[in-house]
Amino acid sequence: MNNPEETITYNYRFLFSNGEEKKFNLVLDNKTLNLIKKEQISSYPRWTELKNFKCQNCPLEEKENKYCPIAVNIIDLIDFFKPYISYTQVEVIVDTEIRRYSKHTSLQKGISSLMGIYMVTSGCPIMEKLKPMVRYHLPFATLEETNYRVVSMYLLVQYFLYKKGKNPDWDLEKLTKIYNEIKLVNENICRKLNELKIEDAILNAIVNLDYFAISVPYASEKKLLEKMENLLKTFFDF
Repeated sequence: MNNPEETITYNYRFLFSNGEEKKFNLVLDNKTLNLIKKEQISSYPRWTELKNFKCQNCPLEEKENKYCPIAVNIIDLIDFFKPYISYTQVEVIVDTEIRRYSKHTSLQKGISSLMGIYMVTSGCPIMEKLKPMVRYHLPFATLEETNYRVVSMYLLVQYFLYKKGKNPDWDLEKLTKIYNEIKLVNENICRKLNELKIEDAILNAIVNLDYFAISVPYASEKKLLEKMENLLKTFFDF
């Protein structure tokens, strides 16, 4: 049994209008923020193999990694949601250790919120940079909330780099590079899953994630930064 102090849990429930209910209970290692799997499986579907699912910017070697870590993590999602269409209306309830979130929304948006956790906690080297966002996961976040959280996280990283005597990126230039890499991953996953001939709920959930990935680099543009600056003006007289 997992020690509660060593893990982080997110419990997602999807309630359908016909009475059907589906639960996804995610347990993360509190140190690595990787998903803790309930059981170890020796083999997975062929489509999850790295040689079949590899992104163009993937740094993993096929000789050392038989399976794509993201593909392996999302098998349960694919198996359940593959017959569903994106605009199906559902009630999504998310329980964490300290609070509950709920929203009546389209299935694609509910899956998108959950999919983001599975992808980032998979061990994919490209998605590693988003692990702080998973630690303070905000279900159903808006674009504006996501931009604020991403920029805040990134600038905090630069502060720690500065304290360690390294060169901080105060102009957010490398943030754009990070999200361009993430965008390539999202596009590849969507393309590969489309080959499985599944319905569009999963596919549009990833498209939604990609929309956020596209928008984040623009958060460093002058107009959006000015909006954030206005929110923080009470600190300027320190």
